[in-house]
Amino acid sequence: MLDFSVSFFFTLVNIAVLFIALRAILFKPVTKFMEERTAKVAAEIENAAKEKDEAKTLRQMYEEKVKNAGAEAARLAKETREAAEKQAADIISDAKIQGEGIVESARRQIQAERQAAFAAFRAEAAALVVAAAGRLLRRDYSGEDARAHAELVLRELGGRR
Repeated sequence: MLDFSVSFFFTLVNIAVLFIALRAILFKPVTKFMEERTAKVAAEIENAAKEKDEAKTLRQMYEEKVKNAGAEAARLAKETREAAEKQAADIISDAKIQGEGIVESARRQIQAERQAAFAAFRAEAAALVVAAAGRLLRRDYSGEDARAHAELVLRELGGRR
């Protein structure tokens, strides 16, 4: 029985020595490796969370820029349209002013031509009246007498119109 106790005691001592040796050689490095690995995984998870937050922030900024770009494009289109409409209105206004000036100039020219034609007509009519009167009266009108008489007749005819 003693043999069993000694053998049991040596087995216990061997197990204790083996436990201490394995703990010093194997358990501490494995535990240290596992702790480092756990810390590394935790750091990578934290880094991934930060990158996810950054990506979310960048996505929001991008969406806001896209939204603002659409609004900016609409604003620029509106401003361009308004400027074009104003320019068209200015061009039309200038054209109307120029057209009115041309019409007024044409009216003045027509009036001047009408007066010149009327003056020529009066002169010719006066000559015809003097010639006709001379034939009727068989007398030769000349000079101031004829002209004064013709003017008088023309005034009377002009007043009847």
